[in-house]
Amino acid sequence: GPQARNFGAAAAFGTAGAATWGLSAQRERATRCEADPAVVGAAVLGTAVGALGGFFYGKSKADAVQEKYATYWPRKIMMVFGAPGAGKGTQGPKIVDMLDIPQLSTGDMLREAVAAGTEIGKKAKDVMASGALVSDDIVIGIIADRIKADDCKNGFILDGFPRTVAQSKALDAMLATTGEAVSLVMAFDVDPAVLEERVCGRWIDKASGRSYHVKFAAPKSMKVGHDGKPIPDTMKDDITGDKLFQRPDDTAEALKKRLDGYKNQTVPILDHYAPRGIVKNIDGGAPIAA
Repeated sequence: GPQARNFGAAAAFGTAGAATWGLSAQRERATRCEADPAVVGAAVLGTAVGALGGFFYGKSKADAVQEKYATYWPRKIMMVFGAPGAGKGTQGPKIVDMLDIPQLSTGDMLREAVAAGTEIGKKAKDVMASGALVSDDIVIGIIADRIKADDCKNGFILDGFPRTVAQSKALDAMLATTGEAVSLVMAFDVDPAVLEERVCGRWIDKASGRSYHVKFAAPKSMKVGHDGKPIPDTMKDDITGDKLFQRPDDTAEALKKRLDGYKNQTVPILDHYAPRGIVKNIDGGAPIAA
């Protein structure tokens, strides 16, 4: 259920740093056995092992761990992708809380830059005023400005960008100017049959926004026809008795189009980053009610 999905997200993030941490710890222990850490640090100044041994000698374990990451590990630069209904929108805020790094939406960043009147924000405003689409260069410029903010010093999560391989390459080039690179790409995957059951079973009360599901949270009035599907006229709100409705996007036909669009857009981006070993697939298919 939610706990399992949270664990999957946390495990995916942890995997990215575990191997490096383990190797560093082994080297540090070896260094401490062979010589006084301060002497080793002076002798091999400029190497991570020696620096770690000397710099952190005598510090408390908590301080040492914190300073190790601040000094020797780059900030976490993450991306989150997910098919419609796969749980990305639910899990994203939880990852933000867990890691204490901001989730950056290109739409929000664009609006903030325009409102702040920054140089790149003015360019974006002029383009939008003309009715044209904001170019990749402008979006990259807005991201470059935003990630200089103090809340991004330990890392950030990009949501909604990149959308194409060309944008991915432009982002990589921008990050490379400061010696950085994307460190983790999280892709929430769900079996299409599970997605269809999850999405297409939703019914909504228009006035209150109350949500029902034919399998996981059915209204008390629901009756099922000979075809196994709910009879629309029996789908009524438990409290008011008003008729429920299904959103246009919550149909099998609409879902297929959305999934096809997601696949065509996202898979090439995942393929772009896969050779680096930073793409982690997360199982978002746990039951809603679990």
